[in-house]
Amino acid sequence: MNAAAVARRGRRTARQAADSTVLEAVARAGMVAQGVLYVLVGLLALRIAVGDGGGTAADQGGALRQLAEQPFGRLLVWGVGIGLAGLALWRLTEALFGASEKGGRKPHKRLLAAARCVLYAVLAVSVLSYASGEKGSGSSDGRSQDITARVLALPAGELLVGGAGLAVAAVGAWGAVQAVRRKYHDQLRMSRIPRRQRRWVDVLGVSGGVARGAVLVVLGVFAMEAAWSSDADEARGMDGALKSFAQTQAGPWLLVSVAAGVTLYGLFSFALARWRRV
Repeated sequence: MNAAAVARRGRRTARQAADSTVLEAVARAGMVAQGVLYVLVGLLALRIAVGDGGGTAADQGGALRQLAEQPFGRLLVWGVGIGLAGLALWRLTEALFGASEKGGRKPHKRLLAAARCVLYAVLAVSVLSYASGEKGSGSSDGRSQDITARVLALPAGELLVGGAGLAVAAVGAWGAVQAVRRKYHDQLRMSRIPRRQRRWVDVLGVSGGVARGAVLVVLGVFAMEAAWSSDADEARGMDGALKSFAQTQAGPWLLVSVAAGVTLYGLFSFALARWRRV
């Protein structure tokens, strides 16, 4: 058997592994893990909006602390971390072989899947490190400011930070528009969703997608402000981005709306776990 035949056989084997029911189960478990984090972050933000935050950050760290305090909490945290690792693996197969959705093999779709693979891998490592007993690296704001300071110290650091902020804001705005247009229907097995439940899936998908997009836009704007002023302290993480909504003229009510939307996006992730094309 020549080298070309071996390569073709290897690719075929890898493709079959990517299409396996085991990987599908892993991906769906990862969507559940993602949903758990979004629900907890949204609920923490709601508590902060009504003045009952107790100093807890509305970010991944705060969500993990809340989860760890539950019965069998450490096992739950391990489960979330393993689920996110599975989600990263699934996104890797999409980057290599293309997604099952319409146009999933186009280069930009595969590039986006690769970026999501890296994101979920980083999240998984962070959660698993927390599960293993590490204290973590502080709040999301502190981590964002530390990373921003390191990038600003590089040649053309302001351009890098500003470009990253613009990209995050653009992704957030695009995601919100796509949610309003219900483009997530292309990712769902709509025929398998009972007719009575489709309405609720749309409520979760639209409201949750808009809220998630709004948070990403704010994160991007903070990054661009940090680049413009060359001041890493202007950068914010999830906690700071959410709390900034309460500092507008709408006051805490805007934070309540966004926090509720983030919670609904978590519930939408559960719907994805059940009906998404994988």
